Parts: sequence; C-alpha cells; structure tokens
Amino acid sequence: MAHRLLVRRFWTLSSKDLRCLPVSSSFSTSLQSSRVPVLSRSRSRSLALASLRQAASFNIQDHDDFDVRVIKSELPVLVDFHAQWCGPCKILGPRLEKAVAKQNGKVTMAKVDIDDHTDLAIEYGVSAVPTVIAIRGGDVIDHFVGIKDDDELESFVSKIIGK
Repeated sequence: MAHRLLVRRFWTLSSKDLRCLPVSSSFSTSLQSSRVPVLSRSRSRSLALASLRQAASFNIQDHDDFDVRVIKSELPVLVDFHAQWCGPCKILGPRLEKAVAKQNGKVTMAKVDIDDHTDLAIEYGVSAVPTVIAIRGGDVIDHFVGIKDDDELESFVSKIIGK
C-alpha cells in the first residue's frame, strides 16, 4: 500500500520536482525493483499540459470554493448551472467543455449542480437549467439559458475572452 502511494506521488511530480529529488540508494532501489518508468522531460511536460486541460473545468464543492475559484479568478469563468436529471444539460456540458478547451487556458469552466448548491442558483437568479453565466473579476458579464449549438458556444466563449 505504501509503495503504491509512493509510486502515485512520484508519477504526479513535475520535471522541476524530479530534479530536486534526493538521490538515496533505498529510493532508487525501490524504484528499480518496482519497474516504474522514469519520466522524461517531454513526458512530464505532456502530463502537466494534460492536467492543465483537465483543470479548465472543475466542479464546485461549496460556496467558499465558488468564491475562490470563480469570484477571485483572474481568468473569465463560465459557470454551468446544471442538474443530473436534466437532459439538455447532459448535451450542453460536453459541448461547453470542448469550446472552453479550445481556448487553451484563456477561460475556465465551473460546474454547479443546482440540487447540491441551491444557494448559488438562487443567488445568481437561475430559474431554469441549463444556465451558463460568464463571470470576470467577480462580475456577471453575460449569460444564456438553454442549449446552443457548437458555433454559438464558440462565439459566446470568444466574446467572453475578448476575441
């Protein structure tokens, strides 16, 4: 179990962290015996880029998390208010994530389940789902309700980031 945790921790290290690792015989011996591949710089960079892409969208955990990750964000944030039972939400969510991912880190997307975070839905006047609200610098700058096609989503996201 401890060995598995060590391998997981090692796998998530960046190339900068790898250069700072202490070299001890027990550490290198345990890695050699477990046959864990050592990350090259290009491999660790691609892993870091993949984690950045995954970080482009995230689920809101609570009101404090919303304040930190959305209100205080330096980037514009698209807030997707959705529900598990909502059919159009299940269609819009992946399309919106794709449009956000195409912007290469210029915008992020927060996903808020209205059943779990009713207070946020009420605070932002969400009366139907899916509702997408664009927030920049803590201020609501635009929004839409309902489903949109890919072209409309891409133009909405481009407008938010100022293209």
